[in-house]
Amino acid sequence: MRIAIVGGGPAGLMAAETVCAAGAEVDLYDAMASVGRKFLLAGKGGLNLTHAEPLEVFLSRYGSRRKQIEPLIQAFGPEALCDWVHALGIKTFAGTSGRIFPNDMKSAPLLRAWLRRLRAASVQFHVRHRWTGWNEHGALNFTTPRGSIGVRADATILALGGGSWPSLGSDAAWVPFLKERGVALAPLRQSNCGFDVSWSEHIRTKFSGHPVKSVCVMVKNDRGDESWHPGEFVITHTGVEGGVIYAVSAPLRDEIARATVVVVPVTGEPVVSGITVIAMAKMMGKPVIASDNRVVRMHIRSQGDGGYLTQTGNVVLLRALLNVLIESSAERERLAHEARAQAVRALSLKGFVHRMLELQ
Repeated sequence: MRIAIVGGGPAGLMAAETVCAAGAEVDLYDAMASVGRKFLLAGKGGLNLTHAEPLEVFLSRYGSRRKQIEPLIQAFGPEALCDWVHALGIKTFAGTSGRIFPNDMKSAPLLRAWLRRLRAASVQFHVRHRWTGWNEHGALNFTTPRGSIGVRADATILALGGGSWPSLGSDAAWVPFLKERGVALAPLRQSNCGFDVSWSEHIRTKFSGHPVKSVCVMVKNDRGDESWHPGEFVITHTGVEGGVIYAVSAPLRDEIARATVVVVPVTGEPVVSGITVIAMAKMMGKPVIASDNRVVRMHIRSQGDGGYLTQTGNVVLLRALLNVLIESSAERERLAHEARAQAVRALSLKGFVHRMLELQ
């Protein structure tokens, strides 16, 4: 049996190793000039392989996906992963945070040893082969430096990655090919990422690049369950990054999408009152979170109706809501009255960091 694997990241390489062990022949295709490029970049941050925390805690990190992921972790968990790395001749250690790294904190030696083992197992690598779907005969279609080619295989494994780093091959160019075949796809969303914060010029110039250590971030989901994440993060020129931020990025992303309304007054428009902003939020069933207008912001704060975060908003939506609310003063007052009673207070990460720095 001949298997075609599309994608030369860790998932594709592990699929190749598993299929070879089952006795099949493997051709692995990747669009880049070499495989594992994003994996190599991860090594610049030390290459966090897994975590030494208890398995139950480890599994809880997967949130709503735990049911699907748990059988996979039970079959090949953190301990098995470490054994696999050691078999490649790479020694590991657990840091004070419980995260496990290669002793030399690099990914290149591990990747080189892995590729040697795969080539010894007769895996055939085809680089600079960009998959572009299927041709009219149902064969896999690839564009190569020598032109377009069709490839037939007994089975195909797609290990295509996401869309997080186009220059390294993660460009999500495969999405339309699968949609054309009627494959249901979940929208690609940010995860394991940093967040933008509108720092003051003082914070941006004085503290950009500085770590904030020995912190613990608490995240509460929509059921009220709390999870605590110790670690550290780095203040960047545009926001925050780092281990503890990455650990909570998915629930933060979901909360932002679920619970925030971003309001940015249009230049040249009349000043929007804080009451109107609150009413707009109530009308959409969302808490008041953002405004980039100083008058609005201070009015909201003085009313005690919520916090704020500065973000970019939907100007068209803003204008439409303003028209509705301004044309109906009675409706505006009614919504404002309800909003004052039910508005949700938002904690500004910017304010939190400012207070921390003031204490140092």
